[in-house]
Amino acid sequence: MHETVSAAQTGLLIVDLQNDFLHPNGAYGRAGQTAAEIAALPERLAPLADQMRAAGSWIISTQFTLVPLKGGEPLISPHLKTLRPFLAKGDFVPGSWGHRLVDRLAPADISIEKVAYSAFYMTRLEWILRKCDIRKLIVCGIVTNGGVASTVRDAHVRDFDVTVLSDGCAAFSADVHETAIAALKAVCRVATIADMLVQTSD
Repeated sequence: MHETVSAAQTGLLIVDLQNDFLHPNGAYGRAGQTAAEIAALPERLAPLADQMRAAGSWIISTQFTLVPLKGGEPLISPHLKTLRPFLAKGDFVPGSWGHRLVDRLAPADISIEKVAYSAFYMTRLEWILRKCDIRKLIVCGIVTNGGVASTVRDAHVRDFDVTVLSDGCAAFSADVHETAIAALKAVCRVATIADMLVQTSD
């Protein structure tokens, strides 16, 4: 017999839909690192976020963070520096415009700074979820094969009820996205935004 999970025990977990990733004036936009599928996500997800917010569910935003050191220079992991050499001082700084959740999906009830792919790695996310009795997570955001996949797998091993939105996530390549979604079917449910709009409506 499956346990019933209420709207108040459910969270929409929005992974890294930040201005520095999505906005043309953000860190990635200025570097020409964009993809149409990624840019389309906020508008696509907004109806679900609005419906869940109205139903009393939680809106949880994770924000990838580059921790500023002396003089404001960012602490960047070697693998990321190799992958994204354009990242520089002022990008993904806590509290900055670029660091924030995009306006179309704001405000979030809970915001989590993260420094790696998984939103659970060295963050307060699990502590807050337990304290708020949030048991079910509907996961969306970017990138499917990075932050989304790592967060979903970490949620799974912590026994959260997890659903990933196949059309609520994106990567820089459609093939990479589809491969990542297929691989996640072993650890979570996969649904569309339309599916969840039906399931979360009263």
